[in-house]
Amino acid sequence: MLTLTKKQIQFQAERHHQAEQNRQQITAITAAHPNMTIDDAYAIQSAWKAIKLKQGRTIVGHKIGLTSKVMQRMMNITESDFGFLLDDMFFDDASTIQTADFLDPRIEVELAFVLKKDLSGPNVTIFDVLNATDYVIPALELIAARSFRIDPNTGYKRTVRDTISDNAANGGIIMGGNPMKPDAIDLRWIGALLYKNGVIEDSGVAAAVLNHPANGIAWLAKKYATFGLSLKAGEVILAGSFTGALKVQKGDTIHADFKEMGSISCYFG
Repeated sequence: MLTLTKKQIQFQAERHHQAEQNRQQITAITAAHPNMTIDDAYAIQSAWKAIKLKQGRTIVGHKIGLTSKVMQRMMNITESDFGFLLDDMFFDDASTIQTADFLDPRIEVELAFVLKKDLSGPNVTIFDVLNATDYVIPALELIAARSFRIDPNTGYKRTVRDTISDNAANGGIIMGGNPMKPDAIDLRWIGALLYKNGVIEDSGVAAAVLNHPANGIAWLAKKYATFGLSLKAGEVILAGSFTGALKVQKGDTIHADFKEMGSISCYFG
């Protein structure tokens, strides 16, 4: 159910767009609209997507967030969220990323599914996802926060509704390592060691994502079906993080070791 007007939704989408363009964080929406709903948040996200598409960007994939029980408990929710991936969000393995281009940047470890078939409808299963997947590849998600996580002036902490409005906090994606067919390895047991400047900061296994990372893709396909949308062949789907969000700053080197699936690195300049 929507509680915000079309004008308010458009205004908040433009606020986020300007925050990203100007590299200046804004106050979370719920500070002014405490009763806004999840539907409002996705409407704002969609309006922001429309702004970007009008400027010439192209949708090349989607992301799923808040997939682990730990993160859901932290955010006091019981369901994951989602956002969109655009063509200008992708970085090559071993890239130098300009830290100043992102607000409060952080890194998460994930698996990316690249589809060879469309996925649609309310009854998509994990088996449908595996059959529709061309390959799975290690990925790092670059998280950014256009609205303050914690407002420095008031101490107000943003909610999941603010995060969803903020395109589920997506800033970029780095893919690398060894792409594998989905049946070539037990994806539940894909592990990763996350290093910052040569020191292990976090680790995890992909089963933390809804018991199997492909479950996240099935959830998203079913969720999209309620909007009359589908996941398309050729799209990249980030299945959700199985580490915490690691804060990064200028000068940091990030390295993620996925063992059999290879590794990814990037440098924040």
